[in-house]
Amino acid sequence: MAISASDVKKLRDMTGAGMMDCKKALTEANGDFDKAIEELRKKGQKLSAKRADRDTTEGVVIAKTSGNRNNGVVVKLGCETDFVAKGEGFISMADKIAEIALKELPTTVDDLKATAFGDGMTIGEKVIEQTGVIGEKISLNEYAKIETAAGEGQVLPYIHMGYKAGVLVALNLEGPQFVDAGKDVAMQVAAMKPIAVNQDGVDQATIDKEIEIGKELAKNEGKPEAMLERIATGRLNKFFKETTLLPQAFVKDSKKSVDGYLKDQDPNLTVTDFKHISLG
Repeated sequence: MAISASDVKKLRDMTGAGMMDCKKALTEANGDFDKAIEELRKKGQKLSAKRADRDTTEGVVIAKTSGNRNNGVVVKLGCETDFVAKGEGFISMADKIAEIALKELPTTVDDLKATAFGDGMTIGEKVIEQTGVIGEKISLNEYAKIETAAGEGQVLPYIHMGYKAGVLVALNLEGPQFVDAGKDVAMQVAAMKPIAVNQDGVDQATIDKEIEIGKELAKNEGKPEAMLERIATGRLNKFFKETTLLPQAFVKDSKKSVDGYLKDQDPNLTVTDFKHISLG
């Protein structure tokens, strides 16, 4: 049957696929839009399987918070090339996935993939479909969220230039007067990549490893065996100061720690949690 240009355009608007791909899908489906969409989805599945071993080191990271700032999500949608990552359609899809995540607050990335996207597809199916549309591997493999109850704090987002990283920071106090402070700390996380809020959040395996490294360094420096533990503990404290958020030097004023900066805003203000996802 003859396929009209208006039908091709309609399918393109529905799926984002190229004009020739849409015409071919409609032709194979005898003009049935549902079947044509299924044909495009199958194409995406085939291409996704073919490019399964490709790296998706490019892409975009989106961080969003709810209107009341009680909840926040950060999502990474990966692709193979910077060219695709900068495309308006790709960024728009990542943004919509983040909006859905913020509304539904799924627990894991697999739960997010299983969440409805629209057009009769889950988010995971939409990602596969767009692999066929765009022509390179697309992956949704990182997602994080922070939830706080009303009256128990607020979550602030930060997206690094060009969507290269996304950060959420949870403060223990609510109120618009703390929004700028939260965003400043979120920028700190993006820049300095702390591993935990403070030393209480560092896992024991990391602590044990740092103590062993400290002992080995002290031993190589010729320090007495009886002093190795004490020297290693001192180095561990330095490690905590440099790699955990609150004791880090504040990037906007290195004379203060992040904790000191927050206390300048309010003596009770602190960070309770953060999430950081970046490309690469």
